Amino acid sequence: MRLITEVASAAGIHEEHLELYGKYKSKLSPSLWDELKHKQDGKLVLVTAMNPTPAGEGKTLTTIGLSQALNAAGVKTVAALREPSLGPTLGMKGGATGGGKAQIVPADEINLHFTGDIHAVTSAHNLLSAMIDNHLFQGNLLGLDPQRIVWKRVMDMNDRSLRSIVTGLGDGNGTVRESGFQITTASEIMAVLCLCDDLADLKKRLSRMLVGYDQSGQPVTAQDIGAVEGMTALLKEAVKPNLVQTLEGTPVIVHGGPFANIAHGCSSVIGTRYALKLGDVVVTEAGFGADLGAEKFMDIKCRQAGLTPAAAVLVVTVKSLKYNGGVRKDELYKTNRAALLSGISNMERHIENLGKFGVPVLVAVNHFEGDAPSEINDVVEACSRLGVPAAISKVWAEGSAGGVELAMELKKLLEQGEGQPAAFAPLYEDNLDIPAKINTIVTEIYRGAEVAFSPAAKRSLGIIEKLGLQQLQVCMAKTPYSFSDQPRLLGAPEGFTMGVRDITLSLGAGFAVIITGNIVTMPGLPAKPAAEGIQVDLNGAINGLE
Repeated sequence: MRLITEVASAAGIHEEHLELYGKYKSKLSPSLWDELKHKQDGKLVLVTAMNPTPAGEGKTLTTIGLSQALNAAGVKTVAALREPSLGPTLGMKGGATGGGKAQIVPADEINLHFTGDIHAVTSAHNLLSAMIDNHLFQGNLLGLDPQRIVWKRVMDMNDRSLRSIVTGLGDGNGTVRESGFQITTASEIMAVLCLCDDLADLKKRLSRMLVGYDQSGQPVTAQDIGAVEGMTALLKEAVKPNLVQTLEGTPVIVHGGPFANIAHGCSSVIGTRYALKLGDVVVTEAGFGADLGAEKFMDIKCRQAGLTPAAAVLVVTVKSLKYNGGVRKDELYKTNRAALLSGISNMERHIENLGKFGVPVLVAVNHFEGDAPSEINDVVEACSRLGVPAAISKVWAEGSAGGVELAMELKKLLEQGEGQPAAFAPLYEDNLDIPAKINTIVTEIYRGAEVAFSPAAKRSLGIIEKLGLQQLQVCMAKTPYSFSDQPRLLGAPEGFTMGVRDITLSLGAGFAVIITGNIVTMPGLPAKPAAEGIQVDLNGAINGLE
């Protein structure tokens, strides 16, 4: 690794704007923004993917490898990524820093505690939780209804046993009430951190966060509880973006980490804006498949921040296409043209959907050892039929050298758009009501036939209407594995009914969270957690965190 001061200098960042966390990590000072804010923005490229499968698609890997390849081709490029959460890192997914020769480093530190941002979000969230219960205990001057408190607690770990809990048990321990835990990446504070413009905007958003309702049904906010300044104190360093590097020295801004299945799935607006001033091209990613991460990137992040993406790269793999065509995980290494052709429908659906946002699309075929050339050709030919360019990516094995074809195709796509008016537009208008916004996403992106609201969801819609909150955007909490709300419905299903179980309000983030199917905001561990495979030697080196 190069010293982070050297990486920063090569990116045009003077050392006075760095707040160092050792030799290889740094936060970027707000003073840097004062120096950069008048510079012209680079071009923003989103890397997204088909629906995730057990075979792995390599979206983060492709983002890192593509940024390296563009830099090697002489295009000044900065990557912007989310911070890994300890929950999936120690659970089912493992680390989230890329792999092979397309990694961000120091990988172990980024995957674990990094610069403490996620811990700060956890602490700020639970400070508000504690102050709510203390308010009840100390006399409840606000008349807060204990049965209508919506603010839970969080921790950055997968622990299904904490999804539903009872607090206040025991003499003198406060009001007994039902509550629960979410994973930190589902906290509204994480969303607020990633959507705010600066520290002042962070405070405004924190103050608007809904904690519950009083006895007359009126909203009670974090501002009412008196928690905003305390939360801000805990978050004042976390709001600053983090600078690290790839294995080849490409600068990477890693900041914020909301999940895309239960939150909005994008790295911070602040980090993205820094990157756009530092690079001629910024390669960023959004979580899970394009039906979740890309939709939220376009409809929430870009809308709120005024960003205009120049292109989208859709990552696909031969194995994942065959999985969507009905092949079991242990059979994916075998050539199966019929299954591949069937599974291509999933890729085609995502390409069509991305086109609805007016953004040009490039398909990146992430190459795995053992992929049959004939199957790769089938994927490329399918893209050609749709009028979409495709390129083979071998960045895991070869780093920037394996991303040359992908980088050249992206350069060509970006050059074609130069001098033309931006065609990008979000999917729905702000003035639609919440049911109409949900229906637009379900019918246009998921291709469902209708939406069925549960009694709880209908009650929530009534509250939204009563409070005049129809202007909120919608953040769909949905399984990532299918376009539908049924994880096993693979490929490109259509005509199904999407069930909405409940709706929660994230007033600070500016959206309503639409909870569908069996989705939960606190994941559980798999039968064999990734934590079981981690080893630390006597020198402190970590193995198995990947």
